[in-house]
Amino acid sequence: MPAKSKTQLIKRLLGHYEHDGFFDEMLDAKSRIRPHYRQFRELFQTLTTKEFEHKRQSVDLAFLRQGITFNVYGDSAGTEKIFPFDLLPRVIPTKEWEMLEQGLAQRLMALNLFLHDIYHEQKILRDRVIPPSYVLSGKHFRREFVNFNVPKDIYIHICGTDLIRNDDGQYMVLEDNGRCPSGVSYVLENRRAMKRTFPAMFEGIGVRPVEHYPQELLKMLQHIAPGGVTDPTIVLLTPGAYNSAYFEHTYLARQMGIEIVEGRDLVVRDARVFMRTTKGLQQVHVIYRRLDDDFLDPTVFRRDSMLGVPGIVHAYRAGNVSLANSIGTGIADDKVIYYFVPRMIKYYLDQEPILPNVPTYLANEERDKKYILENLGKLVVKAANESGGYGMLMGPKATKSEIGEFRKKIKSEPRNYIAQPMISLSRHPTCVNDDNYFEGRHIDLRPYIIYGEKIVIVPGGLTRVALRKGSLVVNSSQGGGSKDTWVLYGNE
Repeated sequence: MPAKSKTQLIKRLLGHYEHDGFFDEMLDAKSRIRPHYRQFRELFQTLTTKEFEHKRQSVDLAFLRQGITFNVYGDSAGTEKIFPFDLLPRVIPTKEWEMLEQGLAQRLMALNLFLHDIYHEQKILRDRVIPPSYVLSGKHFRREFVNFNVPKDIYIHICGTDLIRNDDGQYMVLEDNGRCPSGVSYVLENRRAMKRTFPAMFEGIGVRPVEHYPQELLKMLQHIAPGGVTDPTIVLLTPGAYNSAYFEHTYLARQMGIEIVEGRDLVVRDARVFMRTTKGLQQVHVIYRRLDDDFLDPTVFRRDSMLGVPGIVHAYRAGNVSLANSIGTGIADDKVIYYFVPRMIKYYLDQEPILPNVPTYLANEERDKKYILENLGKLVVKAANESGGYGMLMGPKATKSEIGEFRKKIKSEPRNYIAQPMISLSRHPTCVNDDNYFEGRHIDLRPYIIYGEKIVIVPGGLTRVALRKGSLVVNSSQGGGSKDTWVLYGNE
C-alpha cells in the first residue's frame, strides 16, 4: 500500500487542526504532540483511513449488540441510540493523575466530614463558616436523620466528581455527584472496546487498568455491612427498566455477582429487609441504591412513590440494613453548597484545596445577585438541584427571552441559583463524521471514587465529549458522547 495512504489518517488528525484559542489536551499551542501522547501517535499513525473506519463500525456494532444505548428525554424520535464513543483516547500522564487523586480524595474526605457534622454537632454552622440557612433550607437536607449514625461514619461511598480544564490547562471542580453518580459502566465498556480494537497499544504504551472497579465496589459494600454479618447479602436497587441508567444497573450487578431488584422485590418484616426469591424470603444486609431519597420509602418521603420499599428507613435506622450512598447526601450535591467546599477543606482538614472550584456567585447574596442580574448574558446560571444539563442558562448563547425568563426565576427564588463565568473547557481531537474528519470538541472528566475501608479512585474515569461544534454541554442527555481515558504508568 502506498505510503501516502498510510499517513492519510494522521494528516486528517493534524493537518488542518485548529486550536481556536482553547487549551488542547493532545496538541500544544504550536500543534506539536504533547509528550504523553507521542507513543499513541506512533502506533495510531500506522492506521489507514479504511482500517480506522472498520474499527469504528465494529465498536458501534458491539455497543448496539450489548445494549449500550440511551434515550434522550424529550427526543421526538423516541428511539434508542448507541452511546456515542470516539476512538481517540484522552491520555493523562502519571504526575498529573497523582495530583488529581490527591485532590479528589481530599475533597471527598471533607464532604464526608461535613455531612457527619451537619447531621450531628453542626459546628461548621455554629462557627458561621457556612451560613446555617443555606444548609437548613436545602432541598435535600434530611432533618429526619439528625443525630443518626450511619454505618462506618461514611455518607458518600460512591462519588463522581466532574472536572474541567480552563484556558490555561488548570483543572477545576465543576460539581460533585454524591447521590447516585452514573456513567461508570461506560468507563468499563469503553475500555473493553479499546482493548479489542487496539490490543497492541495497551501493551506498548502502558495504560493503567480500570477493570477492577466492580470488585472494589463490592469490597466497599461488604465493608459497610451491619455489625456481626460476615457474609452479607447485597443487592442493587434500581428504579426499573425505564430508567435511563438501567443498562448500568444491570451491568454492575452482573459484574459484582449480586441480585438486581426493584422496590416490589423487597419487603420489610420486623425492621429487617427481605428479598423475595423462589425459595422464600432472604434477608438483605446491604443495598446499593440507584434511586434518590425521595423515592426510597413512601412512608417517610414521597407518599406517591411506587419505586421504593415501605419501611426500609425503619430498617436502616434499626441498623439491620446498610445503604450506599447514605440517606441525606443530597445536600452535598446542592450547587449552592458546592460554593463552600473549599471552606470545608480548610475547616475540617486545615489544608488548602488541591483542586479549586470554578468561581461562583450566589444569587442569595445581595452583592452577587446584583452582579448576576447585570451580567446574565455573560454567565452560566444553574439551578441548585438540577443535573444532566437541565435547568441551566448559557448566557452567551441564550436568547433575550431565555435571559428574561431566568431573570424572573432568580428574583423569585434566589436561594435556588448560582452563576459562574463561561469556562472554555479544554478540547480534544475528535472524529466528527463518517468521513473520519477530526475537529476539536470540548470535554470534561468524571473520575469515580469509592470510599470504604480506604479511598479508591479508578485510574481515569469518564471523559465526556460535547459532540456538537462549539457546545460546552457534555451530558449524554444533551447530545454528548465519550472517550476512553488512559492514565499512564511510570515516568512518561
